[in-house]
Amino acid sequence: MIHVKQFAYQPGEHEAETASNSYLMSLIAIIVGLPLPIINLIATLIFYVGNRKGAYFVRWHCTQALLSQLSMLFMNSYGFWWTISILFTDEIISTNYIAYMIVALTFNIVEFITTIYTAIKTRKGIHVEWWFYGSLTSLICKS
Repeated sequence: MIHVKQFAYQPGEHEAETASNSYLMSLIAIIVGLPLPIINLIATLIFYVGNRKGAYFVRWHCTQALLSQLSMLFMNSYGFWWTISILFTDEIISTNYIAYMIVALTFNIVEFITTIYTAIKTRKGIHVEWWFYGSLTSLICKS
C-alpha cells in the first residue's frame, strides 16, 4: 500500500517538518470536524495552497495528502448523507448500508494509520508514496 524510497535530494529540517504537517493537518481536521467530511478537505486544501510554491518535497507531500482527502470526501459524504436520510426519512437500515459503512470505516482506519505512519517518516525526511496516490501525485506535481 505504501512505498518508502529515497528522494532525489535530502530535504532540510524545515521542509521535512512542513511536509509532515500536511498529513497532520488532515488528522487534526478529523478530530475537529468529525461529522462533516468536507472539513478535512478544506483544512488540507488551505495548507496545500499555503505551500504550493514551496520546495518540491513539500509540494509533493501536500499534493498527496490533498488527493487522499479528496477521495475520503466522496466516500465519507456518501455515508454521511445516507445516514442522514435514514435518520430523517422513512428509509431503513439495510444490509447494503451496513456493508457500505463497514467498508467506509475500514478505509478510514487504514487511511488514518497510514497518515500517521507517513507523517512520522516524512518528518524524518523519508519520502513515502502511497499506492495510487503516489503515482497520481507524481503526474500532477512537477519538480
